[in-house]
Amino acid sequence: MNLSDLTLIQDIARHGSFAAVARRREVDPSSIGRLVAAVEAELGFRLFARTTRRMELTEAGGLYLARIAPLTEELDRAAEESRAMQSEPRGTLRLSASATFGQKFIVPRLASFRRTYPEVAIEGLFTDSNVDLVADRIDLAIRLAPAIQGDCIAAKLMDTHYRVVAAPDYLREAPPLARPEDIAHHRAILFPYRDYRSRWIFRDANGTVTEQQVCGNLVLSPAGAIRDAVLAGLGPALLPEWLIEDDLANSALCSCIEGWDVTATSSGTAAWLIYPNRSYLPAKVRAMIGFLRGSIHKEA
Repeated sequence: MNLSDLTLIQDIARHGSFAAVARRREVDPSSIGRLVAAVEAELGFRLFARTTRRMELTEAGGLYLARIAPLTEELDRAAEESRAMQSEPRGTLRLSASATFGQKFIVPRLASFRRTYPEVAIEGLFTDSNVDLVADRIDLAIRLAPAIQGDCIAAKLMDTHYRVVAAPDYLREAPPLARPEDIAHHRAILFPYRDYRSRWIFRDANGTVTEQQVCGNLVLSPAGAIRDAVLAGLGPALLPEWLIEDDLANSALCSCIEGWDVTATSSGTAAWLIYPNRSYLPAKVRAMIGFLRGSIHKEA
């Protein structure tokens, strides 16, 4: 028996006839009779005593309806509240991002988001491990990659660009670091992912590609730890601009090998918005997606 069966029985009891309910539902009265008969057969007792002139609830039917009334009211309330979550941002938003991106890019924006959407609670899971969106009940994830594979919806949040950087004190004592081949004379600070710790790819203004092997004896994660090590003068590193833009502006770090675009992958990378399904996307998720995109647009 489903909820529609229960509400049908309640409608019949409320209006007192099959015909009245049939008119309201714009169906044939005989179909109402067949549905009631099927419900009574499933329950094992008669809900309505009916003659050619009148219809009344049986004693068992009255008891049954009295017991199911709170249940159907609660189900209606649950459906109403759930529909409200689809139209108004509210509830708990579980958000995932890489550790450093979450701390550097997401956390500073949360105060503004909460002022705009005070009914949305946020649970941030910031980790460099790829979480399972469904198993970990993640509403929205942000991943940094050239492209996104898998059974999920992906939309680009922003392109990400990288630079080879080093601390001024390090550069004063180290060999030159002006051209891609110069990296061979340095021990770089490396990220543990395979592509990032083996070779960096440089492209000049004409599109010429130069691939350089990198080596180093310091491998760190997350990216924020690499930044701290570079600031401490432990060597050069390949870091995203969104992480080091303030350090470059205040000269805490220097951009090296100028005039070349550099990546650790064969194509450019981006920050991607990832969510499990496009259908019935909750308002809280739509709100965060719009907020993050709007925030980037204002800064551009």
